[in-house]
Order: sequence, then C-alpha cells, then structure tokens
Amino acid sequence: MTPVWFITAASSGFGHEIVLSALSRGHKVIATARTLRKIDDLKSAGADTMTLDITVPLPELQAIVRAVEKKYGRVDYLVNAAGYILEGCIEETTPEETYRQFNTNVFGALNIIRAFLPLLRTQPLPESGPRATIATFSSLGAWMGGPGCGLYVMSKASASMIAESLHPELSPFNIKVTAVEPGYFRTGFLKSDARVIAANHIDVYEDENTPAGQMKKILTAQNGQQLGDVKKGAKVLVDILTGTGVAEGKELPVRLILGSDCEAVIREKCNSTLGSLDEWGPIARLTDHS
Repeated sequence: MTPVWFITAASSGFGHEIVLSALSRGHKVIATARTLRKIDDLKSAGADTMTLDITVPLPELQAIVRAVEKKYGRVDYLVNAAGYILEGCIEETTPEETYRQFNTNVFGALNIIRAFLPLLRTQPLPESGPRATIATFSSLGAWMGGPGCGLYVMSKASASMIAESLHPELSPFNIKVTAVEPGYFRTGFLKSDARVIAANHIDVYEDENTPAGQMKKILTAQNGQQLGDVKKGAKVLVDILTGTGVAEGKELPVRLILGSDCEAVIREKCNSTLGSLDEWGPIARLTDHS
C-alpha cells in the first residue's frame, strides 16, 4: 500500500516541507491550510489540498475524516503542525487571548486526533509497521518556562503531554504517537506578520533588564537567524516517522527532538532537575508513611 499522509498547517514551515518530503518518496499526501491558495504550489507538486481550520467544531472535523476515508480508505501518518506564539506576560494577556492560544495549539490538535482515531484504530494493518502514526508539534518551549511567552510554552507542554498520554492508550491498537519538539528553525514563525502580540502592555515588563524584556528581544533577534534548517528538519522527521533513512531500525520516541539547541536545553533541564532531586529528595521522602 502507498502510505497516506494528512498534514495540517501546510502553507508554511514544517507543515509545508513535510508535504514535499513525503511526496518526494512517492507517498500520497492530503495537505491542508486555512487558505487554499496558499498551498497551490503543493497541489502542483502532487498533493491533494483541502481547506481546514483545526479550531472548527468536532463534527466538522469528523465530516472531513469521512471524506478522506471515502477517497483513500486509510491514513497512515497524521501530522498536526498548526500553532502560533502569543507574546505577552501572564499578567498582560486576557482570558480571550489565552483561549485562542490554547484553542489552536492544544484543543484543535486534540480534536483532529479525536476525529481521526475511529478510522485509525480500525483500518487494516499494513504488511509491516504500525497501523498508523500520529505526530503533534510541540517545541523546545515544552521544557522550560517562557517569560514573555508563558502561554505559548504552557500550550506546548500540553502538546507533549498529549503524546505522552496517547502513547500508552493507543499502543494496544498498534498506533504510534510522538510529540515533535523542534528548537529554533528558520521558518516564518517569528516574522512580524506571523507574530501575535498581546493587546495589553504593562511598562515594567518592557524593560530589557527583566527576563520578559530579554525574551522579547531574543524573539525579535532570532527571526531569520534561527539555527535549524527546516528542509533538513522535515527530511529527518519524515525518516523518523517512517522508520527509514537515518532512523532505520530505531523505535519512534514519544518525544522527538530536532535541533542541537533543543538538545542542549533538554540536557540542561535534566541536569538541573537531577540536582534539585539530590538536594530535596531526602526532604520529599519525609512525607511518606513510615
């Protein structure tokens, strides 16, 4: 069987490059975006294209799945690449802005998975490999607090926990799940027209001597200078999801990191956590029943 991919947010960044990488391997790809004209090039490259806003109600997503099943019969790789960063300190952001951040980065991803799971759980097993593979995009930010972008990193921590929870739930059905955790990659993610900034500003958080002010400066400086190459990242990611190339013979990890900067952050976090356990572990154990 020729593998079938369903990819959200395919108009730019990782979503766009994953489509092209999968197509280059002869796979069938359904590429989606909120605005269809933005993925005309993917249609020309051989992808089926579809308008999709992942924040629409679940019944609308279920109708899309029925249409996909009718045409293709199955989906082997479900990739949710939709997401954006809301810049603003916790005090600055409103409940409405908070909901919109989580609605795209978390709730939309959950509903896409919910809509597809009845199909994925029951579709025939291929000759080799899992019944299906689900990948939802998280971030380096899932591993560290984010002054000036706290809601974003909270949402990405949630995205990683979606994979951590689904992994054991879906293992009896031979469905693999991973959270993709990229570092800084040179996409349009931090461009001025893609950045969403909280409407409310509090002067004390603008000071570049504060952690929040420093983070805002870093995000601006990173635009166009990110370490990661998104074309290389997408190729490696497709290798990993398909168990080919650089990932041949390896088991799909529940958290899939991309970028040396992400690796460095995670190692620092792990070392810091172990140090904290060494210091506070004896006190933590004092609370156990004797």
